[in-house]
Amino acid sequence: MSLSLAAIWRISRRDLSTRIRGLRLLAICLFLGVATLAAIGSLTAGISEELSRRGQTILGGDVEIGIAQRQATADELAAMRKVGAVSETVRLRAMAIGEDSLLAELKAVDGLYPHYGKLRLAGNGTAKTPEKGEIYIGPTLSDRLDIKQNETVRFGEAMFKVAGIIAEEPDRLGEGFTLGPVAIINMASLPDTKLIQPGSMYEAKYRIKLPPQQDATAIAKSLEAQFPSAGWEITDRSNGAPGTRRFIERMGQFLTLVGLAALVIAGIGVGNGVGSYLASKRASIATLKVNGADSGIIFRIYMLQILAVSIAAIFVGLAVGSVMPLAIGWVAGDILPVAPGYTLHPLPLAVSALYGLLIAIAFALPPLARARTVPAAGLFRSLVEGDSRIDRRSLVWVIGAIIAIIAIAVGTAREPLFSLAFVGAAFGLLLLLTGIAWLLRFIVVRLPRPKAPLPRLALANLHRPGAQTQALVVALGLGLTLFVTLATIQTSIGNEIKNSIPERAPSFFILDIPRDGAERFTDMVKDADPKANVNMIPALRGTIVEFGGQRVDQLKELPEGAWVLNGDRGLTYSAELPKGSEVVAGTWWPKDYKGPPLISLEAEVAATLGLKVGDSMTVSLLGVEVPAKIASLRTVKWDNFGLNYVIVFSPGSLDSAPHNMVATVTVSKPAEAVLAKALPPAFPSASLIEVGEVTAQITTLLSQMAQAIAAAASIAILAGIAVLVGAIAAARQSRIYDSVIMKLLGSSRGQILGAQAMEYGILALVLGVLSLGLGMAAGWYVVVEIFDFSFAPDPLILAITLVGGAGITFILGIVGSLPILAARPAEALRSL
Repeated sequence: MSLSLAAIWRISRRDLSTRIRGLRLLAICLFLGVATLAAIGSLTAGISEELSRRGQTILGGDVEIGIAQRQATADELAAMRKVGAVSETVRLRAMAIGEDSLLAELKAVDGLYPHYGKLRLAGNGTAKTPEKGEIYIGPTLSDRLDIKQNETVRFGEAMFKVAGIIAEEPDRLGEGFTLGPVAIINMASLPDTKLIQPGSMYEAKYRIKLPPQQDATAIAKSLEAQFPSAGWEITDRSNGAPGTRRFIERMGQFLTLVGLAALVIAGIGVGNGVGSYLASKRASIATLKVNGADSGIIFRIYMLQILAVSIAAIFVGLAVGSVMPLAIGWVAGDILPVAPGYTLHPLPLAVSALYGLLIAIAFALPPLARARTVPAAGLFRSLVEGDSRIDRRSLVWVIGAIIAIIAIAVGTAREPLFSLAFVGAAFGLLLLLTGIAWLLRFIVVRLPRPKAPLPRLALANLHRPGAQTQALVVALGLGLTLFVTLATIQTSIGNEIKNSIPERAPSFFILDIPRDGAERFTDMVKDADPKANVNMIPALRGTIVEFGGQRVDQLKELPEGAWVLNGDRGLTYSAELPKGSEVVAGTWWPKDYKGPPLISLEAEVAATLGLKVGDSMTVSLLGVEVPAKIASLRTVKWDNFGLNYVIVFSPGSLDSAPHNMVATVTVSKPAEAVLAKALPPAFPSASLIEVGEVTAQITTLLSQMAQAIAAAASIAILAGIAVLVGAIAAARQSRIYDSVIMKLLGSSRGQILGAQAMEYGILALVLGVLSLGLGMAAGWYVVVEIFDFSFAPDPLILAITLVGGAGITFILGIVGSLPILAARPAEALRSL
C-alpha cells in the first residue's frame, strides 16, 4: 500500500485530537526545557548586547588606557591626544573620615569627564565636575557616615564640602569590583589630599574620545604598539566592561548547561509520553495494518503528529523564553549589571529550538519505532506486545541526535573544555543512574518474597514487565541529585564564610602604610592590644613583559588560563619564605642574599606559562623593566588569609623602587573598634579594610548566584515530576488490569491503594538515599577539591531538599493511582 505525503498528513491530522490528548506530556516537557534555555540564552545575549551598546558610556570613552601606580608621561599623553580628546581620572582606595570612618573609592576627574553619559546628582539632575575643594559622595557613604549635603568629609589631609549625593555614575560598571562607595573630586584637589605618594596604590585612567567613524580597536592596538613596555591595560568601547561580560557569559554558559540537563530529563518524559500515547493508539495502528498500511506508513503518520506537537511546544517555549528577560529585569533588576531590555536574539532562540527538536527525536523515536511493529492482532487484543527492539535506521537517528546535542553544547560554549566536561559528567551520571536502576530491579527480583500480599505486590511492581522503575530513578534521581549538590555546595561555602573564615581571618587588611610610618603603625596597634598579631610586607605592582624568552606583546594570543599576563599584578620582595607557602621546585634564597634579582613563582602559574626553575621573567615596575631568574616554584595556601603573592622577588631586587607596605592585623574585638576609629586619622593615606565587610559582599554575591542556579535547576525537578506523571500514565492500562483482577479476587480498594503506596514509598526512599549519596559526593568534590574549603553542608537544608523530593514522588504516585481504582471490571475485561 502506498500513500502520498498529503494523504498521510490528512490521516495524521484527523487522528490527532485538537486538544492533543495523549501528547500533552510531550508538549509540557519540551515547553519547560525550551523555555528555560531560551530565557537563559536571551538574558545572557540581552545583557551582552546592552554592554556593547553602552560600551562608550560604560568605558567612559572610545579607548581607555589604565596605568597602575603612575600617571602618563608627556610622550604617552602626546600620543593619546594625537588621536582624540583625552580625559584623565585617578582612582584609589582611601578612608572617608567624618565622626566615623569608612573605606571609599576616591575618584579624581578632570573638566572633560565624562566623555559619554551624564553624571547625575540626587535632586539636581546633571552635574559638572565638582569645584576644587568640593566633593560628590555616593548615597551609601552619606548614610554610613551620616554626612549630608553642604557638610564636610575628610580624605587624606584635605577637607571637602559635600556638594551633592551621586545618583548616577556613568562609567561605574567599567570601574569593576569596588570595596567601598564612590566619592568624586576635582583633579585639582587631589594633591591637597597627599594621598598620592611614591609607592601609593592607585590607577590613572585615560579615556580617549575619537572622531566619528574611527576604528577604536585599531587605534587601541596602534597605541599599544607604540609603547609595548609601558604596562598599560588598554580597552576599547567594544568591550567596555570585560570582567562583567566574562562573568555574565560564563554564568550564562553554566546555566545553559543546567537547563540542558533539565531538557534531557524532560526527554525521558517525552519518551514516556510518546510511549503512553502510542499504547493508547494500538487499535488505530492495528486497524491501519488490517487495511493494508505497512510499517513505513504507520511510522510517518505518527511521526508527523509528534513533530507537529513538538514544533508547537517549542514555538510556545521560545515565545515565553524570549520575554522572560523582561520579567527577570523587573523582578531582579537591582542585581543585574545592566537591564537587558527587550530584543529578539535569533541565535539563542535557534539553539534552544534545535535542542528541543533533537531531544524530541532522540527520545520519541524508540517508542515510535517499536509501535510500528504492533501486529494486526492488536485490533482484537489490547495487551498484544510488538517487538521491543528498534530498527537500525531509527537507532542511527537517535545516536545522531545525541551527537548533535553534544556538538552544539560544546561548539557554542565560551569554554568548550568546560562544556565537554559538564556534558561528560552528566552523561556519566545518567549511565550510573541507569546502572543503579537496573541493579535495583536485579536485587528486588532476588529478594525473599514477603508472606504478606501487599508488600509482595509492591516489590513485584518494581520489576514487572513494563515497570517504570528505571525511567523514574534516572529522571527524578538526576533532578534530586542536582538539587542536593547545589544545597551541599551553597551551605558548605556559606558555613565556611560565616564560621571558618572569621576564625582564620585577621581583623583588618591595611593598604598603603607609608614605609617610614611602619614602626609607628605597629606601636599604635600594640598599644590597643598588646597581644596583637601584625604581619607587614612591602607591596608593589608590576606587569610581566617577558617570560621564558617570550615577549608578551609579541604573543598572538595568551596561553589559556594565563590571567597573570593581563595587566599589572601585585608582587613583593622577601628574605623569608612567606607563611602559607611551600617550595616544590628549586630552593629559597638565603636570608642575606645580595645577588642578581631572583623570583619565586607560584607553581600553578608556572605550569600555565610553561616555566621551570632557571627560566627568565621580566617585570615592568613604573615603566622600568626588572629582569630576573626563577629560583623556585612554590604552592600557596591562599585560604590562610596571610599576605602572599604569585610573584616574590629576592631581597635587594626592588628595595629602591617606590612602594608602601601592606599589613594584616589580628586583635581582640574591643581593640577592633578602637583601631577602626583611631587608625584612619593617624594614617590618612592608608586604607583600612574590615574583613567582615568583604565577607558580607561575598556572601551576598554567592547567594545571588545560588538563587540563579537553583532557579534553573528547579526546571530539572519540574521535568522529573513530569516524567513521574508520564510514567504513571504509561503504566495505567496495565495497572487497571491488575486492579480489576485483584478486585475479582476479593481485594478492597484500600488494599490495592496500600500496595501502590508501599511501591512508591520504596521508590521514594531509594531516590532519597541515592540522591543524598551522589549529591553529597559531587558537592564534596566541588567544595574540597575546587574551592579548597571545608566540607560542612547544612543537614537541615539537605533534609528539607530530600524530604521535599521524596514526598513529591510519593504523593504524586498515590494521586496518580486513584483513577485506577475507579476502573470498572466489565469495561476492562471486555478488551482482554
